Amino acid sequence: MNHQTNSIQLLQISQIAINAKDLNRAIEFYRDKLGLKHLFSAGTMAFFDCGGVRLMLAKPEKPEFDHPGSIIYFKVKRTSEAYEAMAARDIQFEAKPALIARMPTHNLWMAFFRDSENNILAITSEEAPGEN
Repeated sequence: MNHQTNSIQLLQISQIAINAKDLNRAIEFYRDKLGLKHLFSAGTMAFFDCGGVRLMLAKPEKPEFDHPGSIIYFKVKRTSEAYEAMAARDIQFEAKPALIARMPTHNLWMAFFRDSENNILAITSEEAPGEN
């Protein structure tokens, strides 16, 4: 098989789907609490922009699609500052921000939270040592 003629190149993620049991409640959470730009709604779906990646909130169409999604990690400048701002909006975190790894050029921080539909999400930042 010639890999050259049959190869594909995945360029970037264009859209991520998140299950929503109550679409209106989910729209309010992602628009008002997370501050994502609501692009449009269509039927049982709502679409948001997250730095060029489209986030689709939708009611599961079939029972096999009704399951927890993958964890989405939202990049922020400083995890501690985002945590404080989000907690002030009554976003429920699993725990306070944690230092995950000390790297040669940065420290990796994360904090996990739940959306209005009980999906687990996270904020993460790569900060210079001593910055947080």
